[in-house]
Amino acid sequence: MELFTVSLHSASTEAIDRLHRYLCVEIADLHSADHAVFAGFARPSHTNMEIACIADLPRFRLQDDGPAIYRTAAVAFARYIMNELEPMLLRAIIRKQYRYEEAGEIESLSRYCHNILYGSGTASPQEEDNAADMRHSDLERRLGKIADELEQFLSSNTRLHLDGFVSFRLASYWQELRDVVAYAVDEYVMDKQYQEFISLLKYFVRMQEVKLPIVHVLHKGGSEFVLYDQEFQLLDTVPADRIVAEMLESEMNMEDMIVSTLITVSPQQIVIHTRQPELPVMRTLETIFEQRVRLCCSCGQCGHHFDESGRPSPESGKRVRNVSP
Repeated sequence: MELFTVSLHSASTEAIDRLHRYLCVEIADLHSADHAVFAGFARPSHTNMEIACIADLPRFRLQDDGPAIYRTAAVAFARYIMNELEPMLLRAIIRKQYRYEEAGEIESLSRYCHNILYGSGTASPQEEDNAADMRHSDLERRLGKIADELEQFLSSNTRLHLDGFVSFRLASYWQELRDVVAYAVDEYVMDKQYQEFISLLKYFVRMQEVKLPIVHVLHKGGSEFVLYDQEFQLLDTVPADRIVAEMLESEMNMEDMIVSTLITVSPQQIVIHTRQPELPVMRTLETIFEQRVRLCCSCGQCGHHFDESGRPSPESGKRVRNVSP
């Protein structure tokens, strides 16, 4: 007995074969349970681009076994939609709703969407573990919502056109995808503006004449920095370049003081003494000043400024003062 049939008319033969594998994986888990369900999925018809679910009568009983097979198929269809179709759906929203046409921009925005939904893998191990748990819960929630709608449809229909169902029936799923794209576009635009701003700062650095051979930057933690000259003597306070200061005031936050001061004093080499080289401010300074920057995590000149915990020692706090632009 044919219980129901699913079709994928707009897909390739490879796609319907993949859908069949999703169905077989899910039903294998069902057959491994204590209660066997006497139904299965026939091999895909490449002529009609469809897969039939066949019930083995009389052992299959619709009232008892139907809910399990409907749920199994619904979960398989939901996994297929999220794994195989979702990237294409996101790109469609990017093109049609936000009018991005250039392939590189669409690909970049697709990566932003993927990172929002599945993570970027750039966090620390502990942060990644916590984020992975949250993402797993969210993925299961989204999968469950899609499967619920599919299960409800299968329980009262014998034919499922999966393309049409995705296009016209999954309103809440589409709304979530639109929300993800909206957030990704905001992040993409902000990152683009930030990169353009960083490029402008790099231009200022390259155009400035070198005024000092070397500047030592002692990172006291957080956004606190103290500057020394080549003799490791406290650097005199210098006024920041007006244009740079105005740019930084409008665009940057915690590292604006150190960036504006370093651009103004324009050293040939910058040695940053820190016990926190992983901080974003370090990457920002390396990006702006490029090959001029060298990070130092331990040396004879700066070692006595830090205690064993990596924090500035009380002595260093008495001997130095912040340089402000």
